[in-house]
Order: sequence, then structure tokens, then C-alpha cells
Amino acid sequence: MSNVLHDSIPEIDAMISLTGGRGSNNSGFVRLTLTDATERERSQQDIAQEITGITRQLNDARSFVVQSQSISTRRSGLPISYVIQALNIEKLREVIPPFLDAAQDDPTFANVDVNLKFNKPEIVVEINRTKARELGVSAIDIAQTLQLAYSGQRFGFYVLNGKQYQVIGQVLKENRKKPIDLASLYVRNIRGELIQLDNLVKLNERSSPPQLFRFNRYVSATVSASLVPDKTIGDGIEAMDKIADDVLDETFSTALEGSSKDFVESSSSLLFTFLLALVLIYLTLAAQFESFRDPFIIMFTVPLALAGSVFSLWMFNQTLNIFSEIGQIMLIGLVTKNGILIVEFANQKKAQGLSVVEAVKEAARLRLRPILMTSLSTILGTFPIALALGAGSESRMSMGIAVIGGLIFSTFLTLFVIPAIYSYFSEKTKEVSNVTVGEVEQQMIL
Repeated sequence: MSNVLHDSIPEIDAMISLTGGRGSNNSGFVRLTLTDATERERSQQDIAQEITGITRQLNDARSFVVQSQSISTRRSGLPISYVIQALNIEKLREVIPPFLDAAQDDPTFANVDVNLKFNKPEIVVEINRTKARELGVSAIDIAQTLQLAYSGQRFGFYVLNGKQYQVIGQVLKENRKKPIDLASLYVRNIRGELIQLDNLVKLNERSSPPQLFRFNRYVSATVSASLVPDKTIGDGIEAMDKIADDVLDETFSTALEGSSKDFVESSSSLLFTFLLALVLIYLTLAAQFESFRDPFIIMFTVPLALAGSVFSLWMFNQTLNIFSEIGQIMLIGLVTKNGILIVEFANQKKAQGLSVVEAVKEAARLRLRPILMTSLSTILGTFPIALALGAGSESRMSMGIAVIGGLIFSTFLTLFVIPAIYSYFSEKTKEVSNVTVGEVEQQMIL
């Protein structure tokens, strides 16, 4: 496969391969290092899709193409890692094949694999204890005979020509290659007679897993899957949950590992961070304006920004990921600045004797230039992130698009929505406030 990739993918700069590991000698991985992004015309995603097509034509082994995560963690592997937990290994043996079939048929996944494989051939020796007792052979004698013949046990050492050699007991290779050879051994009974093991034992061939896995003290199997283009980890987790509801019964439990677990944990943390940011900004504004009504008016800029952010992500075919969610949290602090400018100046004009409508109109007119200048400077500063300039910047593109889209959308709508909300909710009269706009902005920055 290495030669095929080198000949087909000119963007490959280096290749590192490793075979074996994790208790299996029929597995391995190949790590590819690409040339610098400025020296190639295709993106990493395009190259990964081409390699996926190449590996599907190779029937000698099952291959999976995995791209390194933008945010590195200790976990690695395919983006979807779905853990199935059961009470015993036999229940997993029964449920894994239909679960894998359902996952492979799901259009969300490109490749599906499981770490628990029943592919290790094994021979189980069952002793006929009744017949052994009648012939005068004990189970211990049968076990010792098998151990001496097949275990390769070391009996001792001997020295020859100044070198030390081990004494190992084992039948010759040609006499232990086939399962039938095991039953051809002989064991002595209590009367000293030789009894062939074929008369005393029964051989059962079966397959067993080379390695057992446990999760939360239960036997487990982890189903890993890669996603087709335009599908997110959230889509993959949702599809796995649906398959689990259809295939698994109530005796099974499921969990997430790897990138899937990181995604769920980060999503819940970001939601808490988002709500905490809203609460802190509202309380800070309430303390500065000495009112619970004015901060409520200012916070109407937040849904405007979020609407523009989501619309921009949809228009440019971006997903709602950790980067875009961070950008939306940034928007909370960025867009409230526009509301602060309008509300504070409207309060000052209203304190000078103007009506509510006249005061907010005058505030919107006077603060139009500062709002446009600050928003434009922020948009231009975020523009390089949205253009994905530099190596690995494609993963951060959604952050720039979310910020720019939210700012553009909220900046223009703020000039119309905030005055309308102010004229409806604001007090009819206002005392002169000792807090200046500069002090409010300085407190928000702090």
C-alpha cells in the first residue's frame, strides 16, 4: 500500500508505518505527513477522500483513513467511538454482527469497525471424566500430558562447549501442527497401561477474541466509525443512538469514548459558558446603569447577532462546532457594545427633557458613526480567520464566519430594533446618570 500511495499522492512528504501492537499481529497503521499547504493545491480533506477511494480497492486488508483533530487530545482514532456494555461476552457475541450491519447500512458512516473481534482460533479440550475414571486415568494426568507436550516448558539447563542451553519439553513441530495431533497423545493409567487421549477427550473448535475489553467494569465492545463528507460528530452520535434503540435491548448500556466523548463534554461546557456570559453581562450592565430595564433592552442585540451567525454558517456550508460556538460567545460581548451606546445616549437626551421617541432617535443618529467604525474594525480584524489563511486555518474558518456574520447582521438591525424596544420598554422620564459611556465600556472590557 505504501508504494501505491507514493505513486498516486504527490503531496505526501513522509510516511511512517507500524505493524502489530495491542495484542494483534495482523494490524497496523500508516501515518502520512503532507507537504506544506502553500506547496500543494489540494486540501487535506481532498487528499483523505482520494486515499479512501484507493484503500477500498485493496481487498487484502480493511483500511480506515483518519485525519488528526484540530484540537489535540489524548484520545485518537475514528471520530465516532460508541461503547456497547453487556453483562457477559456471549451477549456481545450475539449483538455485534447485527449492530455492525445496521451501522454499515447507515448513510452517515463511511467505514465501521469494532475492537472486539472473535477471530482467534481456539481448541477446547473436554475430558470425558466418566470414561477416564473407568480406565483409571485422572484429569490431572491428562492436563500434565498436554502441558508437557505443548507448553514448551523449560525443565532446566545444560552446558556444552562453554555455552549454556535450555532444556525445553515439547513434541516435534510436525506432530503438533494439526488439531488431530492433540488427541494422538498417550497417557498412562494407574496400572501403567498407555491410553490414547482420543478415547478420553473431545475437541471443540471455536473462535474467541484475542483481547477482552471492559468499560465501567462491564465487558464492552467499541464500535468506531468514520463519517461521510458534510456529516458532523453530532450526526454520527445521533445515528448510533438510533441504531442502539433498534438493535439493543434493556440489558445493554451504551457510552461514548474518544472524540465523541470530547464533543459531548465540550458542547455541554460551552452551553454553560454561554448562559454564564449572558448572566454576567446582564448583572454588570444592571450595576452600571442602576436599572434592570436598560440592560434588558441592550441584551436584545444578542439574539440578533446569533441569528446572523447561524445564517452565515448555513450560507457558507459551515457546521456548528466548537470554533463557531466560541465565536458566538465572543459575539455576546461584541454586540452589546452597540446597544450600550444607543441606550446611554438616549437616557442622557431623555434626561434633558426630550420624549422617549425623540431621545432614542437622536441617540441612534449621533452614535451611528461610532457603531459603524467599531463594528467595521472588528470585522476587518476577524477577516483573515474567515478567509482561512495559513496551514490548518480551515478548522477555524467557522469562527471567523460566525463572528463576521453576527456583527454585520446585528449592526444594521440594532439601529432599528433597539430604538423600537427602547421606546416600548423604557421609562418615560430619566434622571441624569453619573455614569459616562466611557466608564461603561471600560467596565465591560474589564
